[in-house]
Amino acid sequence: MLNAQDPNCLFCKIVKGEIPSNKVYEDNFCYAFYDIDPQAPVHFLVIPKAHVTSCGEITKWNSDLVGHCFEAIAKVAHELGVTDFRVVANCGEQAGQSVPHLHFHVLAGRDMSWPPG
Repeated sequence: MLNAQDPNCLFCKIVKGEIPSNKVYEDNFCYAFYDIDPQAPVHFLVIPKAHVTSCGEITKWNSDLVGHCFEAIAKVAHELGVTDFRVVANCGEQAGQSVPHLHFHVLAGRDMSWPPG
């Protein structure tokens, strides 16, 4: 079910307002907020409101949600006056995913090296 949330998920709790966040953007399908440990002058996260564990769970049934998250990323970046930015999605613990809820880090305001690490 696309609208389902995990009652034990940190990001689902943020979406429901049970845990405070510094909101940047919200609509019916996604939520954006500033990272609590920013790695760049601009660092916010965009998450779907529906619980999807990671990029590894994207299917034809929920892929429109990912596209919508990227529309939100573009909108927020434009509103913040950001033209150059990096979008990162970690998939799994070994890749650095610390919260098992699909999320996109958006980083800007400094030079980004490559490879990232």
